[in-house]
Amino acid sequence: MRARIYKPTKTAMQSGKARTKAWLLEYEPASPREIDPLMGWTSSADMLSQVQLEFDTKGEATAYAEKHGITFDLFEPHRPTPKPKAYADNFRFDRKVPWSH
Repeated sequence: MRARIYKPTKTAMQSGKARTKAWLLEYEPASPREIDPLMGWTSSADMLSQVQLEFDTKGEATAYAEKHGITFDLFEPHRPTPKPKAYADNFRFDRKVPWSH
């Protein structure tokens, strides 16, 4: 039984950062999903694939996994580096794209 601990990123369908502050512990699937021959839906008999545990900090998630003997992979979130911007940059002479009214 292996699990993933990660901090979810925001989806492309939302502009805010809702539901991205908590750390998730999610079990990896034990068996592959099967296609139903009649309807074409995918299903799995693995009930742990439906479990998602939410924690406030990374330490709480790793402590829970270690306490219950769950092997886990920890994925650190990617933090983009913000570029400082100034209003004066719109009028620089070496600007790559010409700017005009």
